[in-house]
Formats: sequence, structure tokens, C-alpha cells
Amino acid sequence: MKILPWTGDSIFPALCNTLLAWRKSAPDTRDLPWRDEPTPYHVWISEIMLQQTRAAVVRSYYLRFLEALPSVRALAAVDDDALMKLWQGLGYYSRARNLKRAAQAIVTEHGGDLPRDFDELLALPGIGRYTASAIASFAYGQPRPAVDGNFLRIAARITANSIDIAKDTSKRALEAALAPSYPTGRDAGLLNEAFMDLGATVCLPNGVPLCHACPAAQLCLAHDRGTEQDYPVKTALKARRKERRTVLLLSCGEKIAIRKRPARGLLAGLWEYPNLEGKLSQRAVRALLESEGFDVRDIVPLPSARHIFSHIEWELTGWAVTVADTNEPPLMAAEDRTDAPASLLWVRRAELADTYSIPTAFGYFTPQ
Repeated sequence: MKILPWTGDSIFPALCNTLLAWRKSAPDTRDLPWRDEPTPYHVWISEIMLQQTRAAVVRSYYLRFLEALPSVRALAAVDDDALMKLWQGLGYYSRARNLKRAAQAIVTEHGGDLPRDFDELLALPGIGRYTASAIASFAYGQPRPAVDGNFLRIAARITANSIDIAKDTSKRALEAALAPSYPTGRDAGLLNEAFMDLGATVCLPNGVPLCHACPAAQLCLAHDRGTEQDYPVKTALKARRKERRTVLLLSCGEKIAIRKRPARGLLAGLWEYPNLEGKLSQRAVRALLESEGFDVRDIVPLPSARHIFSHIEWELTGWAVTVADTNEPPLMAAEDRTDAPASLLWVRRAELADTYSIPTAFGYFTPQ
């Protein structure tokens, strides 16, 4: 990959010095528990959770996760359903699966300790350049810029650079441009925190940046020209594909029906409520269930919902269906579809809360 220079990088030494001094002088008011004890394991778990998820949301998940799985070895040995239950609500469940896969590799190949070597970190499942840089800097004091959207936005505004920050080459170029200005030891992590904090609280991604509160305002070319909101430049994302699905909250006595999704694809291997393609009417739902051997007693509409994934948007119709209370409720056939297995698992409501992980996409219909 050819790495082009980042225009305006002569400002970066002064920017790094300014932000490090700001981070050291200002009190840390963000109350982020992973900063209290930046061990390699803690940094790794927090950084994976923080991908695609706001810090305010991650905090409680992080503390609960560490209480249940306090070490790499505990993570490597955890039952898959227990892991997914811990992760329930964070979304992007492949992150959790990769955590376990990486933990198993760390135990077998590195004696249970996250490697110090950057390339060895990159070789672990689910760890890219950003996460490897975060672990290397926060936990091991290595001079690695952990370039994320905050870094790219700040750098684009500081240098008034119209580089497309969505391109991987832009990120790699910024890493290379910042690296010579990075300190070692604890300051490496503090400088990364400074970029992150500035992006989260001052140099905001949406709306007007708070330039009056920025310690680097005097260095910022975009601020000097009054063009802060022209940066950064980012390639527009493709429009999400829209799909309609009908979710069935099947109850039989005191039990609710769930089933496991296929091992591959969207929400792979997670538990879900039975659901079908399209927007089905009450009559169509009844006819389908009765054709599969269910004795349908009642069908009640549930509030519709919409769930957005990164590339798909689901429009969800829900029906609460009561079927006859028999000792062995029939199984719902998979028809000619390939997106779900046939068998249903009937579980008590308490088990939904304590044992089985239902993704947020189906959580709109969870029984109270």
C-alpha cells in the first residue's frame, strides 16, 4: 500500500506538544473506568467494546464483563451463550466472538499474556491497527498513534486538509505523520487520550466545534479561515438496504419460543424470536402456524419497530401469538427458507433474562 504524505504535517509536532500539555493539566472528567487500570487485558476489552459504541453505554458493560471474566484465561474458556449474554445490547456480536477466539490464541500461543509486539497483536482475531496501537500505547507505553475518527477529524481541521478520511490510506498516512512526534512511556497513552478527549468534547463530529475551548485553536488553519465545518471530507456511505420482517412472539403456557440463528451471516449464532420475511397480516400468520401444526388460541398485534444495522434497515412487524398449552409444542418448519433452522426452543421468561441472549433487533418484542 502506497502511503501518501499528509498535507500540513509540519503542524503536528506543535499539536502533539500542545495536546499532551493540555491532557496533563486538565482534570480527567470523563469517568472512564478503563483508564484507572490500563492493563493490556483491560485496554483490549474496552477498546473492542468502544468500537461502534458510545463510551457512556460501554461503561456498565465493561464493568460487568470484567467481573464475570477477569482474565484472558477466563475469556478463553467461557461458554458461548454466557459470552453472548454478557454482550447482549452492545451489538456487532462478531466482536465478542473474536474476543474469545483471540483469547484462546493468546493462551495457546502467548502463555496467556497479550503480546507486546505490534505485528503479533495485529495477528490476533478482531484486532486491527487502531486497537493494536491502543494496547501498545496505553498498556506498554509504545509511541503508537491510535488513529480513529477523532484523530482524523482533528488533523483535517488543524491542517485544513480535504483528504478523504474514509480511505485506509488516509489513516495510514496520518499514523506515519504523527509517529515521529509521539513520546514513549505513560505519555504515549496520555497523548492518545488527549486526541480522543478533544474529539469527544471539543472538536465535535456533528454540529459546530467548540473552538473557544480548544487548546490548539491557535494552530488550527480551518479555525483561522472560519471553515471548521468544511472538514473533514468523507466519502458518503452507501444507502442501507431495507428489509421487512415479521416477528412472532410465540407463547405456550409459561414458555416463549426462541431459536438459534445460523452460524454464519447477520447476528450469527445468536438466539432470536421466530421471524419471517415480509410484512405478514394476522390472517397470514394464523394460516402459517396452523399449517405447521400449532393450535392458535390468540394473535395480538405488537407495536412496530425499526432496527438499523450498518448496512441493513429492518422494518419489523410483531405479533404476540398464544398457542395451546401442550406438553410438547410442535416445531415450526423452516419452509423453503435458508436463513433459519427449523427447531424451536421453549424457555421460561426468566431464562430470557438470565441465560439466553436476544439481540436488540428483536428486543423490541421481549415479553415483560
